[in-house]
Amino acid sequence: MGEPVLSVRGLEKQVRGRTLVKDVSFDVYRGQVFGFLGPNGAGKTTTIRMLVGLIRPSRGQVVINGHDLQKSPSAALRSVGCIVENPDLYPYLSGWENLYQLAVMQGRAAVERIERIADLVHLSDRLHDKVRTYSLGMRQRLGIAQALLCEPKLLILDEPTNGLDPAGIHELRSFLRDLAKDGMSVFISSHLLAEIELLCDSVAIIRGGTVIRTGSVDALITEASPMVVWRVEPSDTARAVLEKYATDGVVEPSDGGFHANMTDDAVAAAAAELAGQGCRLYEVTRRRATLEDVFLQATGGGTT
Repeated sequence: MGEPVLSVRGLEKQVRGRTLVKDVSFDVYRGQVFGFLGPNGAGKTTTIRMLVGLIRPSRGQVVINGHDLQKSPSAALRSVGCIVENPDLYPYLSGWENLYQLAVMQGRAAVERIERIADLVHLSDRLHDKVRTYSLGMRQRLGIAQALLCEPKLLILDEPTNGLDPAGIHELRSFLRDLAKDGMSVFISSHLLAEIELLCDSVAIIRGGTVIRTGSVDALITEASPMVVWRVEPSDTARAVLEKYATDGVVEPSDGGFHANMTDDAVAAAAAELAGQGCRLYEVTRRRATLEDVFLQATGGGTT
């Protein structure tokens, strides 16, 4: 995967003796969509504000594209586009004028990129309309266009789907996946767990200011999906075999068959032994968990 675009180590924030964020560490790589999840008050927004230099950490290190944020903030943030909470837009100006106000401060090259970026976020046909006529989804895309003017290698978004209808969420998801395919890294905080499951490659789950789980979405879901359903005959022979391979030795009846918690290796071994004993195997299905299941297990049922 190469060197991480964003590397966070031991990040901590204390305010008046209260620890808001403690020992947060994770990496985000090129072309990765990384989800940041946690209950309300878990420290998500505080962490994001430290990542983009809005507040200073009490300790720890943030390295962006090889540059230490504390030692070389300009060099580090040159690679970052971000929206923290809601994008700042002037509703009485057009989309183009909103982009121009920001681009002109970044230099001529940024101004020249306006049309191309508007096309990238699918706003070309409405670029010269007043922002007050835009839907919420269009405003979110315009905010992302602002963040893209600097041609960032890392895009940081705090709850970008807030207020969007299902069509707007689907459109935003497709757009962000396209950015990742082109090599951009996307760091996204969201409370919509089903959407994060569809969108993200990896996630970090934070609770009480501390990251408690990190990993790829597929790996975390597989780990949270221990139950395997079997339909096999004869049942007496099958049950005795399955009990040998069940993680906890427990096999329960389930819809004309059995279910048991098993690893993939145990499933393969059990299937081979059943076949060797002449059993007829009709179905083996692992009941897939969701990212919500992973989240609830990790946070003890806390809400996002």
